Amino acid sequence: MEMQISIKNKKLLLLLLVVGMGIHTGNAQVVTGQQESAWKGFKRVVFKLNGSEAWYTVPRTSQPGNPWVWRAYFPDWHTEMDSILLERGFHIAYIKANDLYGHSSAMNLWDDFYNYLTTVKKFSLKPALEAVSRGGLYAYAWAKRNPGKVSCIYAEAPVCDFTSWPGGKGKGKGAPSDWEKLLQVFGFTEIQALEYKDQPKDHLETLAAYKVPVLHIISLKDSIVPYDENTLVLVQNYIRAGGTVTVVPMTRGEQELSGHHFPVEHPEKLADFIFTNCILVKDSLPPAR
Repeated sequence: MEMQISIKNKKLLLLLLVVGMGIHTGNAQVVTGQQESAWKGFKRVVFKLNGSEAWYTVPRTSQPGNPWVWRAYFPDWHTEMDSILLERGFHIAYIKANDLYGHSSAMNLWDDFYNYLTTVKKFSLKPALEAVSRGGLYAYAWAKRNPGKVSCIYAEAPVCDFTSWPGGKGKGKGAPSDWEKLLQVFGFTEIQALEYKDQPKDHLETLAAYKVPVLHIISLKDSIVPYDENTLVLVQNYIRAGGTVTVVPMTRGEQELSGHHFPVEHPEKLADFIFTNCILVKDSLPPAR
């Protein structure tokens, strides 16, 4: 006997399939607890988006199109560029997705934040992504998922392979407690984590096709996130894929936390990188081959 499925049941079946496959269909943008505060002479709007803490800082006069910098992690670390770019008419934004290590659940939250800022607040469709340390796991995961929505990527000592940090499976010291958290978040055994092939350093071809410029600053003395296990591997893969990337070692001043914390030299030049790549009008489609 042939089974007949009603239109209503088909819709229900489709919904169950989508949920079962883990596809993010987009959440309603529920904003609560909105408040204003001051940050270094600028207005900061603090709120919760779908229950997650978020904020954006407003320039006194915005550049046309409302360009913005999206800080991935540690938003209070090395804020010199934030001040410079705010003075130049950029917004700075952040949403908290701690201890998710770039997992798809964090990316879903990022998608909601992006949709809110670009549709409701009319921010630019192509933010600059700023990734500090483990923020590299988030910024590159989202950029590879949305290559046409990124103007450029700026990163400081970024994690580009979680088997290096927090795994500590190479030269780095690792972080055992974070490694255990990561395994739980991803639902991995250690063997599965070591075999995972979608790290920031992997599958950069589409990002390169969109010609997204990349700038990393590093310390050659970093033994927390060793550059040769992280930035160097990503750079080599990105160049092979046709991408444009610059690496600047920071060599002046005191290097703390085993070289992972270092002074940023000439933040105005780094701000120029973001300013130039956000203000220039770029096609949202990859070039013809």
